[in-house]
Amino acid sequence: MVKPAAAALFFLVYACSALGQRPFEDWEPFKISDKKKATQYWLTQEGGRTVLHAVAEGSASGLTRPGAFSLAERPLAAWSWKVSRLVAGADNSKARSEDSPVRLVLAFDGDTGKLPRLDQAALYLSRKVFGRDMPYATLMYIWSNKAPVGSVIENPHTRRVQMVVASSGASGVGAWQKLQRDVAADFRRAFREEPGRVLYYGVMSDTDNTGESVEAWYGEIEFRPRK
Repeated sequence: MVKPAAAALFFLVYACSALGQRPFEDWEPFKISDKKKATQYWLTQEGGRTVLHAVAEGSASGLTRPGAFSLAERPLAAWSWKVSRLVAGADNSKARSEDSPVRLVLAFDGDTGKLPRLDQAALYLSRKVFGRDMPYATLMYIWSNKAPVGSVIENPHTRRVQMVVASSGASGVGAWQKLQRDVAADFRRAFREEPGRVLYYGVMSDTDNTGESVEAWYGEIEFRPRK
């Protein structure tokens, strides 16, 4: 299969949505840095549904879409994903090997003025280096090689990014996993404060630090109220 370039990704998603396949409507490419190779994404059919197929080859980029909702209304995230293999050299606690075959990423609004100086410096550095503002807080769900499900791992670059292990280990590799997490509860546990509004959410498969290759598939992502 010929893989579409990252620049053509939005057109591909829009075109498939126009045909009635709506799971990834309004998603746009998100680059970590112009210096990093982009992960390739495209829509495919599997089991009678449209899913997102990702191929990361020493790369890091994602897809995002606007959120603009409160977790007080819809605190539960439900999604599915599948990976071809683990990223063997990944260790999310270390900057040189902070990779994951799949991620669900949520960015939150908040008052950056109340953050400690070290955190404000990280936000300023993001604007200088990447030309955009970092969110007040970012919560990621990842697939870890060894860390237990439910573990919280602080990003080695900034504590304004916290990772929650949603899948772990080789069990389940090659098969679809259906997951549900209480995002509001996970945010409180990770950041020890109440979550603000969700600015955007997205997915990312990345192997830029280890240089490895992995394939991944994402099903539709939903946010639900508690019953």
